[in-house]
Amino acid sequence: MTDRAALRGFVDALVDGGLRDAVVCPGSRSGPLALALRAHPGIRVRVLLDERSAGFFALGLAKASRRPVAVLTTSGTAAANLLPAVVEASLGRVPLVLLTADRPAELRDRGAPQAIDQVRLFGGHAKWFAELPLLDGSDVVRRHASSVAARALAVAAAGPAGPVHLDVPFREPLVPDGPLGPLGEEPVVRVEAGVPRLADDAADRLAAHLAGVERGLLVAGPQDDPALPAAAARLAAALNWPIVADPLSQVRCGPHDRSRVVARGDHLLRPGPWRDAHLPDLVLRVGAPATTKPLLALLEEHRPAQVVIDGDGGWREPAIVPTTFVHADAAATADAVAARIEAGLAARPTAWLDAWLAADAAADRALRAWLAEIEASGEAFEGAPIAALGDLLPDDGILWASSSMPVRDLDAWLPSGPRAIRALANRGANGIDGVVSSALGAAATGAPVALVVGDLAFLHDLSGLVAARLHGLAATIVVVHNDGGGIFSFLPQAAAAVPGGGLPEHFEELFGTPHGIDLGPLAEALGAEHRIIGPRGLRAALGTSLGAPGVRVLELRTGRARNIELHRAAAAAVVAALRGTAGADLA
Repeated sequence: MTDRAALRGFVDALVDGGLRDAVVCPGSRSGPLALALRAHPGIRVRVLLDERSAGFFALGLAKASRRPVAVLTTSGTAAANLLPAVVEASLGRVPLVLLTADRPAELRDRGAPQAIDQVRLFGGHAKWFAELPLLDGSDVVRRHASSVAARALAVAAAGPAGPVHLDVPFREPLVPDGPLGPLGEEPVVRVEAGVPRLADDAADRLAAHLAGVERGLLVAGPQDDPALPAAAARLAAALNWPIVADPLSQVRCGPHDRSRVVARGDHLLRPGPWRDAHLPDLVLRVGAPATTKPLLALLEEHRPAQVVIDGDGGWREPAIVPTTFVHADAAATADAVAARIEAGLAARPTAWLDAWLAADAAADRALRAWLAEIEASGEAFEGAPIAALGDLLPDDGILWASSSMPVRDLDAWLPSGPRAIRALANRGANGIDGVVSSALGAAATGAPVALVVGDLAFLHDLSGLVAARLHGLAATIVVVHNDGGGIFSFLPQAAAAVPGGGLPEHFEELFGTPHGIDLGPLAEALGAEHRIIGPRGLRAALGTSLGAPGVRVLELRTGRARNIELHRAAAAAVVAALRGTAGADLA
């Protein structure tokens, strides 16, 4: 029988290390640990039925709460179903604690039911793995289990954050013989952590290097450190550089100084006369690589020097251009470098910054005017929900965007503004799996949440809606329904659909993937309200839904072929607006 004291000490150590939320999937072998988690007053337990969905729910909750979340499964394929979320957590730097119950050693590799090899089940995707011994009641095992729990929380949260995996075997009987509440003992291990700081001489060199560049871009990529927006703004002010702010950087929106923020960078960086006249000599990036593909293309084609500040000691640089990696906390480094440049007191040129800001303002006006015309015409446009939510979400509201088209529309259509809207997405592995579950995990924090998702990603994660029904969650889900994979119409595969360009008869089957499924009955069967909304009713429906209890699925129907035409028309409106903007003399 499992030792109750060891179980209680193990859970105590998780709580002492900062765990506040656990997602538990039903199972017999995991029963002792499920009961111990549920018995601890310091942990909020949410039970979900589908392990794949549970993994993504935990991931969304961890991202939104900025702290580790545990997910518990029983043994066998139940544990294997966590893999997609583990991959995303690893690449997206999200702290998860994976607790997988297991058979004892004598039942492995001999045909026992629900027994698979769970040792290092997630391979290199887990930051750290430990297999606990059977909790047999010995003092050394009890202390060992507690120290492993403390280490797991610390490793999950330490930069780069990520998933850790603890495999916990249990021998029958699986029902504890007494209470499982906290022991209240002094923990075996405690961890204190800090952030990596750049040495003074290195900060001096970096400041001198950046200060010597007039045509520089500060690129704020996807990240979620609340201290970074103000620090990035300070550094941009010291350098007189524009900030090309990815929507997932938390720099585009918020109460910090946004006077140098470029929100329409996706359009400005596209190949053309304006971009070619405003190529940077150096790109300074904080956060992950940006969502926008034009920036990656610019780096690959023109190869400006690049500095990447990554406090987690990472090597994220897909363009493979000459790069200086600064392995120090981004916010602290930005502040330190800005202070050194400010101390120089030398006036810096403004023409470069003025040109970018003038172009951004022109692009913003053009896009707003173009969208207003489309809305007035009554035609559905897939970027419209993002633009509307940018206006309607309250402070600390969460705008979750699915991968594929919605996150690209997020980049192109989310305006800059003073409200602290948090834009989140699963951009570690960029998959469309688990999007509904992740957004509902974020909703478990109590923040207003709106998800924009395509019909394929919505169907892929329908079981995620069960979480809202079981736990009384609220969210607004906008499904952009174009009956298939709209992103492929923008990619090279679409050329094959042109007569003479390949095998047009196979494009719809292999890439367009129309399904013809009516989403309404499915959503309603899983406890969500469902409405088909038209372009003219979009803003009113969103305004009514945000903050209301329960989940509403608002379906906006569009056409894939027409969607390409509309996106191209919006881009053409920006190109026209950029003709004659300030800064043409910078070429």
